[in-house]
Amino acid sequence: MLMQVQLGDIAVDVVRKDIKNVHLSVHPPTGRVSIAAPSRLSLETIRVFAIAKLGWIRQQQQKLLEQEREAPREYLNRESHYVWGERYLMQVIEGDATGSVELKHRRMIFRVRPGWDQTRKQELLESWYREQVKAAAPPLIAKWERQLGVKAERIFVQRMKTKWGSCNPSARTIRLNTDLAKKPRECLEYIVVHELVHLLEPTHNARFIAFMNQFLPKWQSHRVTLNRLPVRHEAWGY
Repeated sequence: MLMQVQLGDIAVDVVRKDIKNVHLSVHPPTGRVSIAAPSRLSLETIRVFAIAKLGWIRQQQQKLLEQEREAPREYLNRESHYVWGERYLMQVIEGDATGSVELKHRRMIFRVRPGWDQTRKQELLESWYREQVKAAAPPLIAKWERQLGVKAERIFVQRMKTKWGSCNPSARTIRLNTDLAKKPRECLEYIVVHELVHLLEPTHNARFIAFMNQFLPKWQSHRVTLNRLPVRHEAWGY
């Protein structure tokens, strides 16, 4: 059952689960705060924990508020779009051919059918971004599975509204955000390593950080790069 604790002007959503540790999260884009806590903990104990983290919560919320947002997408000529961290100007071509996306000389050639609305154009571009991640991820996953000594059973690429990636350690599945195709390639590699390390350590504890420092020493720099780049204009769901 979802509950809340109030920390001054900050409302914290609380969910009790059959877990061992407390997980505190500040979610983009508005800085919503949530805590997943072991079922055995009282609401007051959870509140005391949140109060102890209040400075960190406000710091994370401020970072999210300052993060640049993409302009609303209209799919028009000379509109800017990003692919692997590089900027391309869209060139819209209407015709009877199947919709497609092609990169050519710093342009994104966007072929659509006459009469397509914004939703259909968005679906085309997001599908194309998904295919870019699906093509780029397997070699990275194979490389880091060998280095980490782990094996992911299944990899999913999908639009994710609050995370760049996720891992289910028990099912050994990894999910990657379609929008990673807009970011520099090292950001995708960072997320791949991050999620695969969760197969060694499910939580973000000191052991997890030690693994990240050992295998990808520049991971914090990549995280900064990822989080300072523009995110979707729209308000993300949770």
